[in-house]
Amino acid sequence: MMSAYIWSFPTAQKTGFFLCIHPLFFFLMSYCDTTSMKVFLVPNKDAADCPLWQKRVPANIPVALLSEQELPPVVRICRLPAVVESDGNFCRAGLAVVLRHIIQRTYDIDSSRKDVLELLGFKKTCLKACAEVSQWTKLCEISIPLAVENFIRKSIDHQGIPPEMLHLENKLGEPVHIHNDDKIRRQKLRQRTRNKNNNTKKASNGGAGCSDEVSDVTKDLNEEKKDSKNEEPTQEGSEGGAGCSAEGADVTKDLSEENKDTEGLSLELRTALSKLAVEQIPVVSSREQPSIRKVKTSDLPPLEHLFAEGLFFTLTDIVLFPCLHYFFVSLEDCQEHILKALPLLCRWYQRVQEVPGVKKAIVRCDIQLLNLPAPVPSSSVLFPSSVDNKDKKMETMDPYFRGGPRPTMTKLEENGISARFIPHPCCSSQEWSNLPVAVNPIEGMLSPERALRKQQQLDNIISIVTKLAKPGDTIVDFCSGGGHLGIVLAHTLSSCQVILVENKEESLERAKDRCDSLGLQNIWFLQANLDYFTGSFEIGVALHACGVATDMVIDHCIMAQAAFVVCPCCYGFIQNTVKYTFPRSQRFKSVLSCKEHMVLCRFADQTAVQLPAERRLIGKNCMGLVDLDRALAAEDHGYTVYVTSMEPDSCSPKNNLIVGTREQLNASTSMHNVTKDNNQTANTT
Repeated sequence: MMSAYIWSFPTAQKTGFFLCIHPLFFFLMSYCDTTSMKVFLVPNKDAADCPLWQKRVPANIPVALLSEQELPPVVRICRLPAVVESDGNFCRAGLAVVLRHIIQRTYDIDSSRKDVLELLGFKKTCLKACAEVSQWTKLCEISIPLAVENFIRKSIDHQGIPPEMLHLENKLGEPVHIHNDDKIRRQKLRQRTRNKNNNTKKASNGGAGCSDEVSDVTKDLNEEKKDSKNEEPTQEGSEGGAGCSAEGADVTKDLSEENKDTEGLSLELRTALSKLAVEQIPVVSSREQPSIRKVKTSDLPPLEHLFAEGLFFTLTDIVLFPCLHYFFVSLEDCQEHILKALPLLCRWYQRVQEVPGVKKAIVRCDIQLLNLPAPVPSSSVLFPSSVDNKDKKMETMDPYFRGGPRPTMTKLEENGISARFIPHPCCSSQEWSNLPVAVNPIEGMLSPERALRKQQQLDNIISIVTKLAKPGDTIVDFCSGGGHLGIVLAHTLSSCQVILVENKEESLERAKDRCDSLGLQNIWFLQANLDYFTGSFEIGVALHACGVATDMVIDHCIMAQAAFVVCPCCYGFIQNTVKYTFPRSQRFKSVLSCKEHMVLCRFADQTAVQLPAERRLIGKNCMGLVDLDRALAAEDHGYTVYVTSMEPDSCSPKNNLIVGTREQLNASTSMHNVTKDNNQTANTT
């Protein structure tokens, strides 16, 4: 049986509310009927003696208190919540990762619970990306929980509406874009046309009117029931984080008993709720009438934004519902004023309550629902996004910007900055034929050709790490994937502790299987987004860390005062985020704008072997400049850093290595003193 560990800090006596992680966790467990997990609440000193920790805990979930000192070692290196396997060396950490695992585990135990699996959304991607690159993960893991907690902690009298709430309100007003939504929109057009014809015949009724749930679609239930015998709407597709499969995608003529109350709802809502039925609805194929088929996609009616991410109810809604509930509870006398500015959130709050699984979870978690009005939005409210769009517009109007990489590289050269590399200081090859089969990358489901290139990449990094490592050191393999690098390090450096950090569960499980076959005892596995790793370590490594992940790894190493050996990748994915802006170093910032730096990033990806040699050379130079900026940024924090290329060049188009230490290396390795000319740079391509 797995064990789950959650922080439990009471924040407000008047609501009995805890740091938002607490109710979110139990709300999902109640929704999923999960009881196959031991749950430990980890209170701070003040909360340990407080009886409030027992509140909001469903009676069917056994819960115990545990001090921080009693946490398993693998849990102490990460931020809670966390879930640990029974063997104690595989940990999942972070709100989104843990909640997604509970959903998947529920389905694995009972494959009939497809309604639970649907919470993971289209292609199971809901809240899968880290908060640094995903707006929804950031909202669910960080922004909204912290905004609610801060709002409850402070005096309400002198507070305005949290900006995070206004941002979420604005998100609910965005158009719905889902995968292959054409069919649902044509069903909506058919329904609208049918109702319009019925209204013409029944003028005495004054129209079938719009309900509060649907703003655009009128209804005639009697006519709809007659038509449903021969003609059934179908739907396919979804958006990332709002799943939809072909199975159960239609609104059928025979509604189940538990969903009879949805007959008066909109097409969108009935379609969305049909996804959450425990018994899957059979697919009924139909063909639209010619008059409907010939309508242009641009002329089809838009879909209504029902739930957080669009049309379908997902994990995002599960996370946000308890947060928004306690926010509304805390408003007290300010409720009427604030709700006028949040009409879409009010409607969303009421709509989520109609989901069958939510009704059950509400009862189990003893949540006392509020009957919120549906106020008219206030015209005085300004949403933050309008400011963001203005800034973006101003950025695109930069009169001094010149496109293409050559003007940018020339500008840097005029200021004494050019791409520079040093020869690889200590490249040596492993005797792969003498190592156990499970250590070889080919065991990680790679083709022989790719496995050979992977061996060459590993040789370049391992030779450097071996020189840096000392007995007893902890080495963290960030963005570890299938563990190719970490497994070799754990086998080669048996006196060191190795930790694999990766957010893809399937990759990390594959790495664990390989380590189990080797019997390695000096390796841990942490499935988490990088920010959730908080342990101390001496060396950080990463092989092909994608985009901003390279900067996150280097930043983590700097905060831990650890050495780092990082191979960047996917330069074209680099973008400004909440924590990271580009250029990174003060020297580059004094010369380049963000837009000019992004030109370098885009062209740095043009190093594929099938490209012309001249373009590859430009790509290699752009790679060198982007990584030089990263190296100089680390030197601003007291590191000695150099950039080199892996050998042979053919081992990867992305073959740069950024190596940083806090010890004073030979002065020739500092990026301020490297003086390789462009001809030598060209030879590395």
